[in-house]
Amino acid sequence: MPLVSMKEMLETAKEQRYGVGQFNLNNLEYAQAILQAAEEEQSPVILGVSEGAGRYMGGFNVVVDMVKALMKSYGTTVPVAIHLDHGSSFEKCAEAIHAGFTSVMIDASHDPLEENIALTRKVVELAHIHGVSVEAELGRVGGQEDDIIVDDAEAAYAIPSECKQLVDETNVDVFAPALGSVHGHYKGEPNLGFDRMEEIMGLVDKPLVLHGGTGIPTEDVKKAIRFGTAKINVNTENQVAQVKAVKETLAEKPDLYDPRKYLGPGRDAIKATVIGKMREFGSSNKA
Repeated sequence: MPLVSMKEMLETAKEQRYGVGQFNLNNLEYAQAILQAAEEEQSPVILGVSEGAGRYMGGFNVVVDMVKALMKSYGTTVPVAIHLDHGSSFEKCAEAIHAGFTSVMIDASHDPLEENIALTRKVVELAHIHGVSVEAELGRVGGQEDDIIVDDAEAAYAIPSECKQLVDETNVDVFAPALGSVHGHYKGEPNLGFDRMEEIMGLVDKPLVLHGGTGIPTEDVKKAIRFGTAKINVNTENQVAQVKAVKETLAEKPDLYDPRKYLGPGRDAIKATVIGKMREFGSSNKA
């Protein structure tokens, strides 16, 4: 099956009240694990790629070619999107689009509203020409995501009226309002703004995105899905599972030097984590 944009899969998820996971790629093992999990669970899936991870893997073209080759080798039948996570500029979004990404996020949430709208509209115009979906963000999600660091003092909830203005004026496909989630580990209990989430959903009528999905209780995830969240981003949880498995393997066999012998268990741990998330989000058997 060819790569697809995330527009249709997320509109379907919103309508049917389940969530599609975005699981970030960091290397080959992540791509293997996530694609294997998606096929076994018969779940649509979004492969997130940050700019930093793209650089690490050799560039956006390498990422696309790697994923396509794996899908061909595995005989992948479920819908798969490759999504630029937190694109920092029009140029980076364009680079990803021309490399074959099927979805991009333009993150201009640090800019004033009018500048955010202008940049998002520009990305949408290019992306839609190529059949690529676009995600935009408003407000500031706390924590650290790759090169982006937002401390607690800078984190800010999205304002519903501004959310409507951005969506109406840009024709963006998917929308990520900052509502109390954070990237990375939580420094306490997550506190999502469900009242504001419900208000925003009533104003924008677009699939919403929950960034910082690691560590959010299942009941909160399910509640967010009921309020229109259709895309849930997970990265830290996979990283923690992978490194735990690698450490345990090397602790048991400290003389190992073949990377396949310790990265393999790490890959299996990622796969098991992704399968658990797909079941939690309700996307299993939705492909």
